[in-house]
Amino acid sequence: MIFPLAGLLLLAVAVWIWRDTMRARETANRICAAACAELGYQLLDETVALQRLRLRREATGRLGLRRVYGFEYSGTGLDRRRGTIVLRGTELELFHIEGDRPGPDLPPG
Repeated sequence: MIFPLAGLLLLAVAVWIWRDTMRARETANRICAAACAELGYQLLDETVALQRLRLRREATGRLGLRRVYGFEYSGTGLDRRRGTIVLRGTELELFHIEGDRPGPDLPPG
């Protein structure tokens, strides 16, 4: 009786993590696409890639997931530059791009 219940609980946790990860990735994609468009850059491959996933304690004391995504963008269509976006849960913590323009680095929130 315990084994089927434990398996069902494990499956439910896996589905929750998968859905939460997909929601965070969609958020990261949306933020990157909007930022690149605003800055006149092209988001290459039209997606972000998960680089790191860690458990972090929030300011409230709750455990949460901190995700670091990488992406590539171009200013001319001939170059490839790297950027990073960090989400705490599905909230933006940091957005950073390489480049010679001052600006789009957002401070940790």
